[in-house]
Amino acid sequence: MKTYSAKPADIQKQWVLIDAEGLVVGRLATIIANRLRGKHKTTFTPHMDCGDNVIVVNCEKAVFTGKKAQQKTYYWHTGFPGGIKERKAHQYLEGKHPERVIEAAVRRMLPGEALKRQQLTNLRIYKGEAHPHEAQNPVKLDVAAMNAKNTIRG
Repeated sequence: MKTYSAKPADIQKQWVLIDAEGLVVGRLATIIANRLRGKHKTTFTPHMDCGDNVIVVNCEKAVFTGKKAQQKTYYWHTGFPGGIKERKAHQYLEGKHPERVIEAAVRRMLPGEALKRQQLTNLRIYKGEAHPHEAQNPVKLDVAAMNAKNTIRG
């Protein structure tokens, strides 16, 4: 028995649409990361970009469980001495760029460097319902129906 290794000509990419309204950020990020890597396919090859193109809409309506929205902190450095900056998760979700929360979670779940950057180009996150990818005929993926824990209950 030989191990299957996908060639670039063998890779079939699909377009997937995910509505993030009411979904838990961490669980949503794992599903997106697995779709971007292609681990849901039988032709998965670890060193190839064989994942799907993922479109996420309503990113500002994604939720955290517990007190993570107030306690989770994102850090970055400006490059200047003493230039460490921080922002809480609720500030991102309520602010101008709520897509950064989901993007950061997915980025941290993907392994590697060059392949990670290549796979992240297949991720598109939008604030609100509208997206410019109607021509690709994306298939809607119902993440809330996959597992009851994917949404906030009661």
